[in-house]
Amino acid sequence: MLDLKDPRKIIGRTNGPLLVPEESYELSGYVPNVIFPTGALVEKNTLTIYYGAADTTVCSARVNLTDLIFSMHYEYRDRFHFKRSLKNPIIVPKTENNWEARATFNPGAILLNEKIHLVYRAMSLDNISTFGYAMTKNGTDIIKRLFLPIYIPREDFENKKIDNKNSGCEDPRLTKIGKNIYLCYTAYDGIGPPRVAISSITEKDFISHHWKWEKPFLITPQGLDDKDACLFPKKFPLGYFILHRVGNEICGDYLNSLDFKNETVKKCLRIIGPRINMWDSYKVGVSAPPIRTKYGWLLLYHGVSKSHNIYRIGCVLLDLKDPAIVLARSTEPIFEPEEQYEKNGIVNNVVFPCGMVLKSKLLYIYYGGGDRVVGVATMELDVILKALVHSLKY
Repeated sequence: MLDLKDPRKIIGRTNGPLLVPEESYELSGYVPNVIFPTGALVEKNTLTIYYGAADTTVCSARVNLTDLIFSMHYEYRDRFHFKRSLKNPIIVPKTENNWEARATFNPGAILLNEKIHLVYRAMSLDNISTFGYAMTKNGTDIIKRLFLPIYIPREDFENKKIDNKNSGCEDPRLTKIGKNIYLCYTAYDGIGPPRVAISSITEKDFISHHWKWEKPFLITPQGLDDKDACLFPKKFPLGYFILHRVGNEICGDYLNSLDFKNETVKKCLRIIGPRINMWDSYKVGVSAPPIRTKYGWLLLYHGVSKSHNIYRIGCVLLDLKDPAIVLARSTEPIFEPEEQYEKNGIVNNVVFPCGMVLKSKLLYIYYGGGDRVVGVATMELDVILKALVHSLKY
C-alpha cells in the first residue's frame, strides 16, 4: 500500500503472497504454476482481481477490501495470533523418571467435566516414546501429573527393532465419540515407514484412571509413510471421517464403522496441500482434532516452508456436512516459534499442537516446543472465526 500524497512511500504490505497457484487450472496449462494478474476493480468493499492462470485461462478472485487493508498492519496480525502463556513451558522432562527423562511434548487434549486432560508424548533416554498424563482446571496450571506412563508400546509394529533409534507411540490425538475416547497415534518400530494406529478407552475408565486401553490396530497401508491422523467426533451420512497425512498433504477418508480390526483407511481424499512460495510450501499436516462451530469445522494444521525448517500453524474451515470440502484457509501462520524453548530443543524451531480445547469461548492449544517441552497458547474463538468466515462471502 502506497501513501496517497507520496506514492514513493510504502505504508503497508502483506506478509506473504496474496494469491498463489492452487487450483488445477493454475497448476496445469501452457505455462504451469502461474497466476498473472493484469486488472483489478473495487466495488463497494470488494476487491476483484482478474488474472491469467497457467497462461491458458482467464480467472478472477475476490477479497474483502477492509480485511486486506487491516492485514497489512502488524497490530492486526498480532491479534490474529495465538498468545502463549507466561507460565510456559507447563510440562518439562523429569530426569528421575526414565520413561520421560529426554522429552515431554506434542500433547493431545480433551475437555471432560470442565477439566482439561492432557495425554503427552514422552521420550526416554533410549528414545522410546510412550504417553504420559497431566490435568489442568484453568487451562494453564498443571494440578495433576502421573508418575507412570498411561500408554506404552504393546504390539510388534511399535516395538524397537534397532537400539537407540526412535520407536514407540508418537503424537497422540484424542476424540470422544459416544461413550468412548479414541486415540489416534503414530506407531513406529524404527525401521519401516511410520503408520497410523488407533486404540480406545471408555470415558468412565479414562476419568477414573483405569487405563484399560483396547488392542491397537494399524489402519493405514503397509509401506506408506502415513501419520498425523485424527477422527471427527460424529458420524456423517457417508460414515466416520478421518484425516491423515500422506506424503506432504492432508488427506481424508470415510470409514464405515469404528471396528478397526476390520476397518482401514483406503483413500486419500485431498483436503489441502502445500502452497507455492508460502510459509507452508513444503508440507502440511493435521495439528489437533477439529472443533465444530456454527460456520464449519475449525481445523488447525502445521506447515513447513521449502526455504527453511520452521514449523508454523495455520487454520482451515471445513464444511459441516462434508468435511472433505474446504471453505476457507488462513493466508498467514497464526502461531510460530518465538521463545527459546521453541527455537532450541531436540528439534529446533518447532511448535507442534496435537490438542485443542474450547472453554468459555477461548481456544486453548497444547503444543510441543522444540520437540522437548509442552506449552499452551490461547485465542478467542470469535477472532479466528471472523477472519475465516469473512472469506466465505467472496
